[in-house]
Amino acid sequence: MQSIIAFVFIFGALATFLFWQTKRGTVFIENSYLDAPIINLSPTLPGTLNALYVKEGDRVQANTQVTLVGSQVIYTQEAGIVSSASPILGSYFSPGDTIVSIVNDQEMKVVGQIEETKGLSSLKTGQRAVFTVDAFPGKNYEGVLDEISPVSSDNGVVFSISDKRPVKKFDIKVRFNVANYPELKSGMSAKITVYEGGI
Repeated sequence: MQSIIAFVFIFGALATFLFWQTKRGTVFIENSYLDAPIINLSPTLPGTLNALYVKEGDRVQANTQVTLVGSQVIYTQEAGIVSSASPILGSYFSPGDTIVSIVNDQEMKVVGQIEETKGLSSLKTGQRAVFTVDAFPGKNYEGVLDEISPVSSDNGVVFSISDKRPVKKFDIKVRFNVANYPELKSGMSAKITVYEGGI
């Protein structure tokens, strides 16, 4: 009986040590999401929507003709996926009115927020990052820490009657090879683990 208790104790201590070793040297960022730039296309001259050459969900290349407003042909500036397109021909559009929106998914990154007291001082650009997304549980995605915001995301003045100082949060961004993970979409929730030792 004593040997069984000793074995369980040793096994538990070893498991605790291994868990501590794997967590040491990492920074975990839970509040994260995938984000890609959105490009809104609009006319430079007022006119009526005479033709629409794309629809939501279409993948388009840079310099693709997408719509005709009056006599003005509007082209994409960058490649991406059409996230919205005005379907009503004959509608009137003024300069600045969005007709088509393109998600530039090739520039998608993972954006997270980290509190200043939870490992911010250990982060450096170029460190290896692994992230997961809620939509595909159990799958890990590889990336690199690309940006650390130089100012907090809540840098306004906060007044409080408490003696406790508010903890500031900073945005970080993780770059990854989008082509390797075609299932990922902008807006998905994610969690990031950054390894302090780098790649």
